[in-house]
Amino acid sequence: MDIRALTPDYAVSPQIDPSDLPAIKAAGYVTIIDNRPDGEIPPDLHTEPMRAAAEALGLTFVANPVIGGALTMENVTAQRAALEASSGPVFAYCASGNRSSVVWALAHAGEMPADDLIGIPARFGYNLEHLRPTLESLARR
Repeated sequence: MDIRALTPDYAVSPQIDPSDLPAIKAAGYVTIIDNRPDGEIPPDLHTEPMRAAAEALGLTFVANPVIGGALTMENVTAQRAALEASSGPVFAYCASGNRSSVVWALAHAGEMPADDLIGIPARFGYNLEHLRPTLESLARR
């Protein structure tokens, strides 16, 4: 497991396993967001087994599958809602952490400068520069 804290309250990671959840909880995260569609992963990592394992530890679990290359504004809205509803730090995962970074950045468009929304994930190797026009457009709304 590779926790990449974009902010004190939001981290991303490549795919996790149920055995990683106790360490995630011990690190202080209270909400887990699964941004990975079930069709990409083996059955033991699908949404429902992960949800059951997270909830057994008292963690909130949110499924918001983001299909690579087919991100929707519904994904962004769901991510924002999960962030706002969380009582503490949020841990989101997908295949590499990139999609979880993208929906985070889009969910914060207008709240943070585009340079930060692009630069923060870049520290972890996520190149979101292609989102600049969208981030700037959403910020003007």
